[in-house]
Amino acid sequence: MDLAQIAFLVFAAVATMAAVGVISVKNPVHAVLLLVLTFFSVACTWIIAGAEFLGVALILVYVGAVMVLLLFVVMMLDIDVAPLREGYVRYLPLGLVVAVIMLVEMLTLIGVKANVATGFPADPSAAGNTQWLARALFTQFLLPFEVAAVILTVAVIAAVTLTLRRRVGARHQNPSAQARVRSVDRVRVVKMDAVKPVVPAQTPAEEGKP
Repeated sequence: MDLAQIAFLVFAAVATMAAVGVISVKNPVHAVLLLVLTFFSVACTWIIAGAEFLGVALILVYVGAVMVLLLFVVMMLDIDVAPLREGYVRYLPLGLVVAVIMLVEMLTLIGVKANVATGFPADPSAAGNTQWLARALFTQFLLPFEVAAVILTVAVIAAVTLTLRRRVGARHQNPSAQARVRSVDRVRVVKMDAVKPVVPAQTPAEEGKP
């Protein structure tokens, strides 16, 4: 059993234990941190297997964006009903453990990649999985790639259009009208004379009343 296989088994074991922790812990913030560790460990196994693009995409998309956003949402919602004044310090121990494990995995991965030839490129002439995928995507599958980009663009425009549709009772802004506004349309200067209010004189009968 070489170093790559040992590292693969270690990463797989860490991913399995972290995944079990996600569904077993009661604190939602701890579950999110363990899910981050799970995704990172799975990405390490993919990189060991030669699928560098999938591993990097998993780290950038899920670990770097989705899970961080989910972590902040969970902490802002404060699902575990803990006092807000406690801040982030209560999650520091588990966060440090997750960070240390991820650092150890990165160092192990760097050592494995430096000492072992990377795995299984689909094209032997290619230097790696990422280079082979880029060549295939932008040469042989360029048209499907562009069609998918157009479909995603249309989906984004449709989502924005559905969001901006007029609904009864909802307030809307007109940016063009706001840009054309002038000070004379918003501010009206009124000239008024400084006049003291007239205090009605009291009768003798009213003066004697308490």
